[in-house]
Amino acid sequence: MRFTGGLLPFVVHVGSSLRRQLDLLRRLASFRRLFLATLGSGLGTWLAYVALVIDVYQRTGSGTWVSALLIADFLPSVAIGILAGSLVDRLSRKGLMIGSDLVRLGLFCALPFAPNATVIVALATGVGFATGFFRPAVYAGLPNLVDDVELGSANSLLQSVENLTWTIGPLVGGVLVAGWGPHVAYWLNAATFAVSAALLAGIPGGLLQAARARSEGFRRDFAAGLRLVTRSRPLLTILVAWNLFMFASAGVNVAEVVLAKVSFHAGDFGYGLLVGAAGLGLTAGSFVAGPLVERRTVGGVYGLSIGLIAAGIAAAAISPDVWVATIGVFGYGFGNGVAVVCNALLVQRGAPDELRGRAFTLLMSANFAVLGAGMIVAGPLTDAVGARWVWGAAAAICAVASVTGAVMARGFGRASAAEVPPGAVVPAEAEPFASVERAS
Repeated sequence: MRFTGGLLPFVVHVGSSLRRQLDLLRRLASFRRLFLATLGSGLGTWLAYVALVIDVYQRTGSGTWVSALLIADFLPSVAIGILAGSLVDRLSRKGLMIGSDLVRLGLFCALPFAPNATVIVALATGVGFATGFFRPAVYAGLPNLVDDVELGSANSLLQSVENLTWTIGPLVGGVLVAGWGPHVAYWLNAATFAVSAALLAGIPGGLLQAARARSEGFRRDFAAGLRLVTRSRPLLTILVAWNLFMFASAGVNVAEVVLAKVSFHAGDFGYGLLVGAAGLGLTAGSFVAGPLVERRTVGGVYGLSIGLIAAGIAAAAISPDVWVATIGVFGYGFGNGVAVVCNALLVQRGAPDELRGRAFTLLMSANFAVLGAGMIVAGPLTDAVGARWVWGAAAAICAVASVTGAVMARGFGRASAAEVPPGAVVPAEAEPFASVERAS
């Protein structure tokens, strides 16, 4: 009876949440445009990701060049968080998003004409910089498109569609590259950015930004963002707990192929199976996150979700074969999907609108820097002790992150303003903007 009593109401609540999420798309034209832009550009990006990796490897036959390409994807986000995060608050977020799309469109139109791997990596670095501005602008502006009580559902929907493109895009990209070569994927991705820019152009600029922040110079702007991240408890929670996870995640990512091919003797198929299971879990977790944060506090869900990540990694590490490990990897992905939605909510409700962009960029910068450091450590460690031990160590670190996140985010609640801790601001301007959107 306890099983039925506990599970059935939650299933009903998930169904109700799905209806509310779909209602968001129906009622709020601007949010619908943002959702469709995210869907299109995300799918194109993952198509192109596969094409870029294959293109660089075919031209060079070098894993070092592939590593350079992957670093070019996230290193710009580290630089932006340190050097230019305040631009997301000082400039028009709508203009920044459209400009990022147009830059990426131009760069992907240039990629089919790249003569060598050096030019490809250089162009990919430009794409990384544009993406480094685009994503913080999206999630910084999102709280101004919807009511605060709907923010969990809105984040859940956006994260779900992003993760779905992460699952589908590489498969379609592989088929395209196998049949027609990488250039087709480049052109298709360029087209998705053109569509995304057109969709975003229809969103009134005031709906994405209550007011632009004024610059007081680079040092003061950076210091203001740093003070916010270290003094706002929700943001500090992410800085500590999620950086622990990112360091562990580096080991999981680096050792995953060794776990599949050496530990489980499952070959390329086994590796693909584990990656696919993680993607599927990520999509499911981000979808369910909306109903979870509606029923429980964000802080409570955050700690539990990272705990599920730890349990999933540990289960995979001790599994007898790849099929059993797939279950653990799905759990790891599910917890990851829930936690990412909680991360967005913690920043959106823990930072005022005029500082929210730099909060996102600073945290992303720190996360990617830790991920890079973890990857440097994970490679030699995997060679020395094997993939199972690396995954076991990652599970232990995630367990620490789970406890840390649960303790630090304790008491950070749902949507009501009374539950927001000191230092957190729920934008007052979001309500009238959302009301205008509902009436349209």
